[in-house]
Amino acid sequence: MTFLSRRRFLTISAASAACPAIASPATAARWRGSALGAPASMQLVGLTDTQARPVFAAVEAEVTRLEDIFSLYRPKSQLSRLNRDGFLLQPAPELLSLFSLCTVLYQNSGGAFDPTIQPLWAALINGDDATTARKSIGWNKVTVNNDVIRLPYPGQSALTLNGVAQGAITDRIAALLRSQGLQDVLVDMGEIAALGQRHDGRDWQVGLAGAESQITKRISLRDRAVATSDSGNLMLTDAHGHILSPAGQTPARRVLSVSANSAALADGLSTALCALSDGDIPSVLNRFQDARLEMKV
Repeated sequence: MTFLSRRRFLTISAASAACPAIASPATAARWRGSALGAPASMQLVGLTDTQARPVFAAVEAEVTRLEDIFSLYRPKSQLSRLNRDGFLLQPAPELLSLFSLCTVLYQNSGGAFDPTIQPLWAALINGDDATTARKSIGWNKVTVNNDVIRLPYPGQSALTLNGVAQGAITDRIAALLRSQGLQDVLVDMGEIAALGQRHDGRDWQVGLAGAESQITKRISLRDRAVATSDSGNLMLTDAHGHILSPAGQTPARRVLSVSANSAALADGLSTALCALSDGDIPSVLNRFQDARLEMKV
C-alpha cells in the first residue's frame, strides 16, 4: 500500500520569476521520478537543466522528509511511531500544525472529519469485531502538546492522516518552489495548488473528474487550491469505500471537489463533506469563509 492512493501520476509546473508571464520561454528543465509512491514529473520553465537541478533535488528531499512525518505506510514515520507506541515525543512542527487543522475540521464538521478512525478501518478490513475499535474513536480524546502527543488508548487507538496530509504536502511543495524563486506554480499531487498564473497571463485551468474519472467540470484557479474526494473509491477493500464516517458507515456514493486558500483545508473539507448528508454540507461550508464547493456529483 502506498501513501498516495487517489492519483497515479503527479505533476509540478513552475516558471522562474525572471520569466515574463505573458511569454512562453523556450527554456524548460524537466524531471521524471517518483513521489508519494507514484510516478511524478516536474517542469520548470525559464531554468536550464543546471539551474533546475538543485530545485529538483530540494523537492525530492522535501517530499521524503514529509512522508517520514505523515505517512501511515512508513514504519519509522512519526505517525507510525505514534500509532505503535501510543505517544510521540518532540513531534515535528509540521505534524503539530496539521493536527491543529484536524481539530478545526473535527469541531466544525460535527465530528465527521476524525483521524482516529484508523482502528475501525483495520477491523473492517480484517473482518474483526469493530465494537472495541468504535470505542477508541474520537479526535477530542487525543492529547496534543508541543512536546508530546498521546493517544487515549495505547495499543488500541491509531490515527490516519490520509484525508488531509496529501493536501498539506502539496502546500509545502508549492511554498518550497516559491522560496526557490519560482512565481507561477501548479502542483498536482492528488490535490492541486495553483500559485500565480499561466505563462499566457491567464489563470490556471483545472479539470475536475467525476465518479468515472471523466472530466465533469473545469475551473480557473489563481493563488488557490482544490481537492477532490470520492466516497466510492475502493482504496482499501472492495467492500468499503475509502471515506468512512466515524459511526462506521460508508456514505452514499458521491464525488466532491472543494477549493480553498490551502490544499490541506480543501483536502480535509472534501473528505469531511463526503461523510455528511446533503443537507448538512452548506452549514459546514459556511464555517469556512474562504472555502467553496466546486463540484458534487
